[in-house]
Amino acid sequence: MFTSFTTSALAGETSGEGAVLFGQHCAGCHMNGGNIIRRGKNLKLATLQRQGLDSTEAIARIARNGIGQMSGYGDKLGEGGDQLVASWILEQAQNAWIQG
Repeated sequence: MFTSFTTSALAGETSGEGAVLFGQHCAGCHMNGGNIIRRGKNLKLATLQRQGLDSTEAIARIARNGIGQMSGYGDKLGEGGDQLVASWILEQAQNAWIQG
């Protein structure tokens, strides 16, 4: 029982770190999963699936290296930050970007 609580607490902490990184480095263009630069390049689940980007690994790669007009943020996200923000983005996309 204690282990379960610890695992849940760590998962929430990790999710929180992903949210903070997203807020600091991604939300300027991708507020609520949208895209103020290119409407069709949003972070909604249907778009991610259509583009084959509906995995943590694929999202982390883009966050780290960039794609198209988007620069990479690997240096700004720090070690493992790409995975944290990617996990958070995928979680939000699966929940239709409903904040609660």
